[in-house]
Amino acid sequence: MAHETDENRRVVGRRTVVQWLAASAASAPVWAQAAWPTRPLRMLVGFPPGSSPDLTARALADPLAQALGQPVVVENRPGAGGNIAADAVARARDEHTLGLMINGNLTIAKLLNPATPYDPLTDLAPVSLIGTAPLVLAGAPTLPDHAAAVLEAGRAAGDRWNYGSPGIGTVAHIGMEMLKSAAAWRAVHVPYPGNPQVINAMLQGDVHVALLPPGLVMPHVQAGRLRAVGLTSAGRSTLAPGVPSLAQAGLKGFELEIWNAVAAPALWPSERIHRVAQAIADIVRRPEVRQKLFTQGWQVAGTSPEGLARRIRDDTARLKAVIERASIRVQ
Repeated sequence: MAHETDENRRVVGRRTVVQWLAASAASAPVWAQAAWPTRPLRMLVGFPPGSSPDLTARALADPLAQALGQPVVVENRPGAGGNIAADAVARARDEHTLGLMINGNLTIAKLLNPATPYDPLTDLAPVSLIGTAPLVLAGAPTLPDHAAAVLEAGRAAGDRWNYGSPGIGTVAHIGMEMLKSAAAWRAVHVPYPGNPQVINAMLQGDVHVALLPPGLVMPHVQAGRLRAVGLTSAGRSTLAPGVPSLAQAGLKGFELEIWNAVAAPALWPSERIHRVAQAIADIVRRPEVRQKLFTQGWQVAGTSPEGLARRIRDDTARLKAVIERASIRVQ
């Protein structure tokens, strides 16, 4: 009987070892994930060096490297409004590539051009919303000094007024079409290669109005060369002191922001995405980083992946309606 008991113990012991080995094998991927990253990360940016997305990426790179324990290398892949880099992120399989993207790359890219090779809603994983900013409706200093009067003047001008944008399908273009619908304007669209060219056109009197990022237009407003009419945010913003919102001027419910965010390939595991998101949230709330981003024209957000996903869904739905109504398409 004692012999059987010893044998039973040995059998149970062998079973326990086998079970432990099986459990260890099953948990191996978890340990592998915990060790990530194992080499330098690439942060792809779809715009050239010195651009706003590039500056934001470089503000994040060093502190993110410290948080994750591996270098973060910013790599510029400009073209197609940032969609070339976004597509490269979506296709990346090296587990060490992510992207700093503008809102258009994560929301309306496929709506504007069905031939876009990636789908923002299925091929990219939201990580964190970095910064947001309203756009400033601006024009010549000869415009009325009250937003409501400018909105009325635009209605009276009909198609004799035009507006500039940094290109067809940009948020500034879509935002102006939103404004035209809300304010009953008929201003004609004049696209330019970028916002600096739009500002130059306004300074030369070739363009009546435009929606522009506060970081670019406010120095001209403060110098008296242009007039800030109103903001596309729900209320006032510290990025454009003293400028009322268009909603306050009578366009009830009118709201539109530009933003940038970090996204990863959709295949990344949730644990990794949340780890990077938490690191980014901690980084952007540091006073020195917050100030750097504010100087670049951003109010910091640092959301969870779920928060960014909600923002993507809401903005996609809002902008989709404008795109379809105005028949906006990008080739």
